[in-house]
Amino acid sequence: MATTHDSAASTTPAIVGLESTYADTLSALAVPWQGADAPNPRLLILNEELAESLGLDVKALRSDDGVRVLSGASAPVGSTPVAMAYAGHQFGGYTPLLGDGRALLLGEIVSDNRRLDLHLKGSGPTPFSRGGDGFAAVGPMLREYLVSEAMHALGIPTTRSLSVVATGRDIRRTGAEPGAVLARVAASHLRVGTFEFAVRQGEVLQPLADYAIARHYPALTELPTDQRYLAFFEAVVEAQAALVAQWMLAGFVHGVMNTDNTTISGQTIDYGPCAFIDAFDPAAVFSSIDQGARYAFGNQPAVLKWNLARLAETLLTLIDSTPDDAISAVSAVLDSFDARFQSHYSAGMSAKLGVAGETIDPALIDDLLALMKTHGADWTGTFRALASELRGETTALDALIPREQIGSWLTSWRSELARYDRDDAADAMDAVNPLYIPRNHQLDAALKAATDGDLAPFEKLLEIVTHPFDRRDDWADYAAPAPPVFSESFQTFCGT
Repeated sequence: MATTHDSAASTTPAIVGLESTYADTLSALAVPWQGADAPNPRLLILNEELAESLGLDVKALRSDDGVRVLSGASAPVGSTPVAMAYAGHQFGGYTPLLGDGRALLLGEIVSDNRRLDLHLKGSGPTPFSRGGDGFAAVGPMLREYLVSEAMHALGIPTTRSLSVVATGRDIRRTGAEPGAVLARVAASHLRVGTFEFAVRQGEVLQPLADYAIARHYPALTELPTDQRYLAFFEAVVEAQAALVAQWMLAGFVHGVMNTDNTTISGQTIDYGPCAFIDAFDPAAVFSSIDQGARYAFGNQPAVLKWNLARLAETLLTLIDSTPDDAISAVSAVLDSFDARFQSHYSAGMSAKLGVAGETIDPALIDDLLALMKTHGADWTGTFRALASELRGETTALDALIPREQIGSWLTSWRSELARYDRDDAADAMDAVNPLYIPRNHQLDAALKAATDGDLAPFEKLLEIVTHPFDRRDDWADYAAPAPPVFSESFQTFCGT
């Protein structure tokens, strides 16, 4: 973590050896491009642990040359950055060309038999900017950095954040804000929207599908072609069903679940107007642009299934030359989404309630959620309070749900624990139920301070949310939900 960078130029190039299999294989889906100059680039934060795990030279990244590369002003040695083309359904409406309007793929890092994209966000206008300025502000880029790293610490598949660089350029949003560039690492940036674009470009669809299979689901390359693409679709359906179940278990609201933000790898991507719920409410919406509540917390599984249907449409010609047979095949896979999601969600809730590896009575889950909704109980705090209840510490739960309302449920739950002989349930629950998440009020305050030049609150919050299960007395305030007056009016913004 750093708020400055080495002033001397490093003798070692910041990043070397990047590969470009995406751009080389799928040139019709990429445009070579250079990021905008950064007037006064300054490293705000560097994820040294991630950098080292990727075999990157931390000292070189901190140098003037490294910071310029991370700002987009300079390309890594031997690489040609590209802006990626894709289409997408945004809030249900199709847009035939979106693409990286403020982002660049610098190239691919190969480390420990993994191929990972190194990608910039906020690096300036590209041919896909569609009238936008192509830049990003410090606040939204630090939001993505912190929330993606928190998600990683929670064990949820996600892109990772390598750095945020302040550019020294003010950008215009509601007013003048300091500009910044995020560098992130992903399994890839292939999206449902990539396929929606490719299917209308003719011969690039099958090479894209083959590339995605080889990169993310290589075992499927052994299948004959008349089976491979349906198996690929099924693999993506399974990955996304597992992912959205983990979102729901963590109380995470993505906020902008367009098809261009649905990955083929099954990683969470793009943390624009994201948030975490405090009081449990399936109708919770935070994004200022989601005025129809399409992407409300409780809608997320259904939206994911809808997005996967759009992917299915792009693959029909690859799956079967007879349209009706292709539609029947993908429909059967798509119809399995609900059961897949429910299986992952039920397993996760069973673990959260102390019976990992078993299937808890679904009525117990439904009844608990009904109690939480009625009483506005904090999502994250309730599960930790239930573990405390097992230890005889009743204060935390009493503050969330009246004892006379939850008493009969507790009796049924304890019977379930006894049925599975789970004497260690409290400790097991604490191992999967976080104490600390990026609480909206705390993150909002930290980002406002960082925008004003004070990174200390952000750095402290980052440390806490990347150790989500580690109880510390001096972190007690970070486990508390937002005051109701804050939650009632809080909104998140995309930052574009």
